[in-house]
Amino acid sequence: MRKALRWLLALTVLIGTLSTAGAATAAQPEASSKDIKERLLSIPGMSLVEEKPYTGYRFFVLNYTQPIDHRKPSKGTFQQRITVLHKDVSRPTVFYTGGYNVSTTPSRREPTQIVDGNQVSMEYRYFTPSRPSPADWTKLDIWQAASDQHRIFRALKKIYAKNWVSTGGSKGGMTATYYERFYPRDMDGVVAYVAPNDVVNNEDSAYDRFFTKVGTKECRDRLNGVQREALVRREPLEKRYAEFAAAEGYTFNTVGSLDKAYEATVLDYVWGFWQYSLLSDCGTIPADAKNASDDDIWNSIDTIAGFSFYTDQGLEPYTPYYYQAGTQLGAPTIQFPHIEKKYVRYGYLPPRYFVPRDIEMRFQPGVMKNVDSWVKHNAHQMLFVYGQNDPWGAEPFRLGKGARDSYVFTAPGANHGANVAGLVADQKALATSKILKWAGVAPATVQQDASKAKPLARYDARLDVRDVEREPTLRP
Repeated sequence: MRKALRWLLALTVLIGTLSTAGAATAAQPEASSKDIKERLLSIPGMSLVEEKPYTGYRFFVLNYTQPIDHRKPSKGTFQQRITVLHKDVSRPTVFYTGGYNVSTTPSRREPTQIVDGNQVSMEYRYFTPSRPSPADWTKLDIWQAASDQHRIFRALKKIYAKNWVSTGGSKGGMTATYYERFYPRDMDGVVAYVAPNDVVNNEDSAYDRFFTKVGTKECRDRLNGVQREALVRREPLEKRYAEFAAAEGYTFNTVGSLDKAYEATVLDYVWGFWQYSLLSDCGTIPADAKNASDDDIWNSIDTIAGFSFYTDQGLEPYTPYYYQAGTQLGAPTIQFPHIEKKYVRYGYLPPRYFVPRDIEMRFQPGVMKNVDSWVKHNAHQMLFVYGQNDPWGAEPFRLGKGARDSYVFTAPGANHGANVAGLVADQKALATSKILKWAGVAPATVQQDASKAKPLARYDARLDVRDVEREPTLRP
């Protein structure tokens, strides 16, 4: 009797299992036929901020509930802003982050155009509004941020089941690299643009060497002359700065004084030019700084470096970046041999000066070494793109013997806006073909001949803006 009962029970369970499986199979077409907004909002923790129309796409601004601490998810949550540029679930997906705030205007990054895919964009944790309140700053680190991406990927992979490629420029390129280091099984490829790699924070001679060779001597002399002259004329130009700050309501509590803010802005000038301008722009720099008017010196410095930035109001949105620079990422320090020491009072200020004093900071010297070593020995299907004239490329990621199907390319004459399109012809073709292959959409002709590779989507002047990902100077 017991055997018969067990057999009957087993049969009942088996029938139930088969029925459930059948129901699940039957339900799949129904789930996939749901509107994409409905599918996105069915993800636990996902909520809609707004949807914006764009021809050929659906564009959503969303909030996603994230743990403040991925190691202790029960210790509180915050809302992280993301956007989804939806093409089709049958297409690959590009996961983009700039490492700062996310834009809520529809746009398409270069890899997204190349693969004609969807794009998910993430706002980096602690950039407002994606910041816990109150903010526990110890939970702002590269592992926590990578874990944010990992959770978003796992949630959306159920909808976007095809290949995924991560990408980002500057701090976003760093972010894509760190994500790959901690979660190497998530992405099918990585395209990191102009990603700095400050392995040893106290050794920055590579930047000094860069500034002795970049561009032409004529251009370097023009820039150095204006920078020096701005410090020689410190007294009258600081008076103008004080009037400017008073008129705009700017204050200087975080950096410490107007004098420090003035010098920091002037010392950013040469770096800022090469980061965001081209050699062809040198004609806009006063050729004879010593005989230039105060207006000419002020306007050149303000246009390139921006006198509003080192104010409390200018720094506040970038507190998360400076916190990370002063705890894990590192920050460059360069020398100014063309300026007499008597004119330089502070030199490059460390990140501590740009973060409110009530936020504690302690630098962790081994973090970037760990990432650098991992990339050298474990990079798989990773592409790094740098600009020849971009200061941040002075300390790039490099590949070692353990790297597989990975590449580091430099676009000639390019600045911080370097991209695949600006590479020399054979590298451009190879990079494009690799992105297509990693995304799983390389046509047969490209698989046979990389020189045939080209973007699958047509260029859209509004969607494919190729401007430099500009942050205030001396920020990656």
